[in-house]
Amino acid sequence: MNTFHSDRNWLNWIDELSDKRFVVIDDFLTDDLYQNIRQFFLNKIDDFEQAGIGALDQNIIKQNIRGDQTYWLDSKRDLALQDWWDLVNETIDVLNRNCFLSLSGYEFHLAHYPPGGHYDKHLDQFSNRDNRMISMVIYLNEGWQKGDGGELEVFLEDESTVLVEPHKKRCVLFQSAGVPHAVKKAIKSRYSLTGWLLYRPAALGKFI
Repeated sequence: MNTFHSDRNWLNWIDELSDKRFVVIDDFLTDDLYQNIRQFFLNKIDDFEQAGIGALDQNIIKQNIRGDQTYWLDSKRDLALQDWWDLVNETIDVLNRNCFLSLSGYEFHLAHYPPGGHYDKHLDQFSNRDNRMISMVIYLNEGWQKGDGGELEVFLEDESTVLVEPHKKRCVLFQSAGVPHAVKKAIKSRYSLTGWLLYRPAALGKFI
């Protein structure tokens, strides 16, 4: 399996994640991996479906709350993304070794916010399913500029907020159950790879 990041970098990112409950990492993807994921995204975009809120049979579409379209990934099916799955496994291994999190699974989807798409303030956790531990967002946007929209708004404990611009190859990691966040309205299409590291495997199905 490829190793993508040094132990020193990982430890710095983990320290920040522990202190702030979220961390923003630039150039998390290599150029080759970024291009591979983005091309896969573009190849699948006709297969995206309108995203809903809620788990499994409680999943409903409410575009006034959430306006993105998603394509759910499967590591056994989507073998073209093998380097990405290797990076996910590296991330899980590092967090387990250094934070004692007992992560044992993951779920990921591609997300497209078309112009006007947004996602209101929420937590990445369900009342009836609480196994999401770490949220992970990777941005796939070429030439994003201020005014293009689609920023991630992170709500802090002191009631201030941080806006994370969705630049390509940028990764955001945060505690799923403890960091409220929102996606600002996209003015131009916003692309991302979004998922969750789990401390119990998820059953197959569609989740937010």
